[in-house]
Amino acid sequence: MEIDNAVAQAELKEAFEAYERALVSGDVPTINSLFWKDPRTLRYGTTESERHYGYDAIVAFRLQRGPVRQNRTLQNTRIVTFGRDFGTANTEFLIEGSDRVGRQSQTWVRTPLGWKIVNAHVSFGR
Repeated sequence: MEIDNAVAQAELKEAFEAYERALVSGDVPTINSLFWKDPRTLRYGTTESERHYGYDAIVAFRLQRGPVRQNRTLQNTRIVTFGRDFGTANTEFLIEGSDRVGRQSQTWVRTPLGWKIVNAHVSFGR
């Protein structure tokens, strides 16, 4: 298996950056479009009530919560691809006005519709 294929890594980086732009600008439709539209998609959020099993649950959560615009700075971002169709994106983030360090992990898969997040986990350090 080829790790960090240059083309796949560039494509995944572009998808990750599109997600980040959508997140900080509150673009919920774009965020939703970057998740795999499947009942097996998973998202764990920062609280116990933010456990979403399936694409429909993730979309419902975002629609109920509404857009959240976050001015944040990323650090220690790592994007790794395995072959040409699978990869992970992990980063730490600092939200403006907070001293807490957040962590974000995403597993991405290339689908016929492009790179999609198949699972995601967001947490905060203490």
